[in-house]
Amino acid sequence: MVSAEEFDAELAAAWPRLMELVLEQRWRWAEVAEELGISQAGVRGLLAINPEDPRPMSDLARELNCDRSYVTGIVDDLERAGYAERRTAAGDRRVKTIALTDQGRRALATVRDSLLAPPPGLAALTAAQQRTIARLLNKALAP
Repeated sequence: MVSAEEFDAELAAAWPRLMELVLEQRWRWAEVAEELGISQAGVRGLLAINPEDPRPMSDLARELNCDRSYVTGIVDDLERAGYAERRTAAGDRRVKTIALTDQGRRALATVRDSLLAPPPGLAALTAAQQRTIARLLNKALAP
C-alpha cells in the first residue's frame, strides 16, 4: 500500500474532488436504467456483452464477478426488455450464449453515451488540457 506521504500535497488535495466528480455520475445509473426499463444490474450486463461476439453466460458471470444464477436474472431482465436473447452455442448445444438484439445495441449506445462519456465539467478545459488529463490518467492507471 502506498502511504499518503508519497503523494504531492496538491494531488492529495485534488483527489477528493476527482472522487466527487466520478461519484456524482452514480445517480445517472438509476436514471438510465429507468429510462431503458431495466435494472441497474441489467445496465451492467449490457456493458459486459460484446455486441459483435455472443458469449456464454458463464463468461458473463466471470466478467461481472458474480454467480451464474445472478447472471440468469440479468439476462432475464434484458430479454424482457427486448435487448438480449439466449442462443445455443454452435459447438455445444448445452451452452447458452447471450447476444444483443438490434434494440439492445441501441440501448448499449444509450448507456455508453450517458454513463461513459466524460462529465460535462471537463468540457470547460481546453483541448490541450483534456489531452493532458487523458495522458496522465492512462499512464497512472495502466496495468
